Amino acid sequence: MKKILKIQGMHCSGCATGLEILLNTKGIKAKVDFDSKKAEVEFNPDKISLEKIKKEIENVGYKVK
Repeated sequence: MKKILKIQGMHCSGCATGLEILLNTKGIKAKVDFDSKKAEVEFNPDKISLEKIKKEIENVGYKVK
């Protein structure tokens, strides 16, 4: 399943890179773009829910819309 999430709270491209690395280590294929403030995530809903992905992002200090 693919979803695009709006991310608030990123201050630089390093934030986007760090978030992308975090999500990829959780088994989520992610591309995070600082300029558009969006994350494209691809995941298996049988293994992780969209709500859990949002929680992972929020746990490191960002907001998901």
